[in-house]
Amino acid sequence: DFEHTLTERISLVGFMILNKIFFHGFCQSEYHAYTTSRKYVQGGKVTQSSLFGPGVPERAIDGNRASNWGEKSCTHTEEEQNPWWRLDLQKTYKVNTVTITNRKDCCPERLNGAEIRIGNSLNDDGNSNPRCAVISTITAGNSQTFECNGMEGRYVNIVIAGRKEYLTLCEVEVTGQPLGNSNSIGNL
Repeated sequence: DFEHTLTERISLVGFMILNKIFFHGFCQSEYHAYTTSRKYVQGGKVTQSSLFGPGVPERAIDGNRASNWGEKSCTHTEEEQNPWWRLDLQKTYKVNTVTITNRKDCCPERLNGAEIRIGNSLNDDGNSNPRCAVISTITAGNSQTFECNGMEGRYVNIVIAGRKEYLTLCEVEVTGQPLGNSNSIGNL
């Protein structure tokens, strides 16, 4: 088991990796969020379609926007048709924004045309959920925030649909609140 506390991301909510599972090129890690008093407020799992080298999916939510591959903070899939990355929030949220940090040292154009999808379905690995945004371009090493205007969903997916590509994410930050709760909890 690999443990890492993400208190740098937000003072209210952090993430702890409970376990990491690798099988048939598919990578999944489980997280639990907790307040600074360690009272559990939500759980989550992060998953991606495949794994290239050490580019595990939890790197996208490690609280670090470092965008050079050698800094060990970016995810990476194999080159494949329709690569995807998914955050399972474990319950439905009203998602306000998704902020994505692109890779700086290589290939920032890979993210062009990627879609952010939010919803409650795992059909097509969650990639058929309603679309929040399409990434036209994010400059190398920069972060861009996409407004999702309270879209409801348990799953936040980023997918490069319709082409064979590598998917690399250096940080994904989601803001919103649990459904039925009007108090925003900031970054999830």
